[in-house]
Amino acid sequence: MKRRQFLKGAALGAGATTIAAPAIAQSGRTMTIVSTWPRDFPGLGISAQRFATRVNEISNGAITTEYYAAGERVGAFDSFDEVSSGNSNAYIGADYYWTGKHPGFAYYTSVPFGMTTQEWNAWIKFGGGLELWNELSGEFGLVKLPVGSTGTQAGGWFNKEIESPDDFKGLKMRIPGLGGQVITKMGGSTVSLPGSQIYENLVSGAIEATEWVGPYNDYFMKFYEAAKYYYTGGMHEPGGGLALGINASWWGELSAWERHVITAAAYEEHAAAHDEAMANNGEYLRKLIDEQGIEVRSFNDDIWDAFADAATEVFEEVRDHSPLAKKIDDQFQAKLREIGSSIASLEGTFVNQRNRILGIG
Repeated sequence: MKRRQFLKGAALGAGATTIAAPAIAQSGRTMTIVSTWPRDFPGLGISAQRFATRVNEISNGAITTEYYAAGERVGAFDSFDEVSSGNSNAYIGADYYWTGKHPGFAYYTSVPFGMTTQEWNAWIKFGGGLELWNELSGEFGLVKLPVGSTGTQAGGWFNKEIESPDDFKGLKMRIPGLGGQVITKMGGSTVSLPGSQIYENLVSGAIEATEWVGPYNDYFMKFYEAAKYYYTGGMHEPGGGLALGINASWWGELSAWERHVITAAAYEEHAAAHDEAMANNGEYLRKLIDEQGIEVRSFNDDIWDAFADAATEVFEEVRDHSPLAKKIDDQFQAKLREIGSSIASLEGTFVNQRNRILGIG
């Protein structure tokens, strides 16, 4: 099947959540899914498992999923190649893990000073983002759909206070994607570790700091046993999404009804994962403070300015990578300003005034 045919299928919306299974679907199909998250992992792992279950439920058993958490079939960071090669049908993970293959993948998780989840959703669904995501992914034999989001993430866990940009010099930190490149520009030493390996490296001192997600997810990681300072509101992941990466050849073999089922389940879980994190972050931030005695900090303006200077260099390097990388950055930056401006004028004005009056924040 020609690439444009199966990419067209990837753009199917989530509107058809009530779908009658055609008679031909009753013969059944198996969808093998690998993940970058550990099994039963609070937040991210449970979200991926919930998606696999929903495909079964929405299809009334016509599509049976076989879900493998990180390490059960392949390692977390082997998921991309596993699906690109056709050994498995799909993966669930964060596409910024694959910036070594192409820096454009970072934009489909999150980038420094980038889009919040609300802005990213608008770009992906109605601003041409999904089509461009699939143009990039098609070069690797993949089709993409959003399948999760965590909202704006915390700045991370540190075993010392970060009071100036100089405090990042020589700092050993787990932080992937373009955010990691920003820290490198500032003199840090960064690594990209799967979630299952972060705690042991932080406790042993192999790394001195790490970002992960936010209070709800972070609470269960027990980073507070090795790092006392928790910085909120990071520059590296203001929002965005997680990826369902589907082998393009397999996707092309599916009926339109089967593609609708998978798309509906993916969009449903994309919303559910974000909403679950938003519902729980406040409670678990309080638990971290009250039960574990962590100290919440915010980066000062000098640090934010240094982040911005380093990010400018990183984006210039991304644009120099290839015409497609430049095309992605051009569209992303234009939509960020267009969408972000209206949100700032409407929701931003309201939220700032509401919080001032109610004493929130």
